[in-house]
Amino acid sequence: MSDFDDSLDYQSIDFREHPELYRIGRGEQGVLTVEPYKSEILPHWKFKTPEIARQSADTIYQIFLDYKSQDDFVGMDMARKFLQMGYTRSRRYANHKSGRKYAEDGKTVLPREEDPVKAESARIFYEKWQLAKNDPDYLSLADRHRRLFEEDKEENS
Repeated sequence: MSDFDDSLDYQSIDFREHPELYRIGRGEQGVLTVEPYKSEILPHWKFKTPEIARQSADTIYQIFLDYKSQDDFVGMDMARKFLQMGYTRSRRYANHKSGRKYAEDGKTVLPREEDPVKAESARIFYEKWQLAKNDPDYLSLADRHRRLFEEDKEENS
């Protein structure tokens, strides 16, 4: 797996026009930098209450399906990342009301304060994230993208 390329000028690249520059990376890498997808998906990303999270996750999953119908793997991957981020951020706030896991020293883990509302928001995003990341077409397109654009050139020599 290629690391996400932090050296690119994300402000000037349209990844719809240049999918060959996109790297899947790990987890949510690039979710707030890869355009035009960030601008298309971010306005829909919310998780304050389960009702808001459900609407958000449903909308983002539909965006995922729309990108799928356009054979737009980068868009699909970005929508998947936003669903994953909806889960991880909701879960963080479910575990820690402040949203901070660590004390100011950066080492001490703060005690958990379970928030059932945010936990429900996390569950909602988790379900949609799993649908996206396990979608057979997504998996096939991810494999193709890695083979075409992310395999180390030395491996092919």
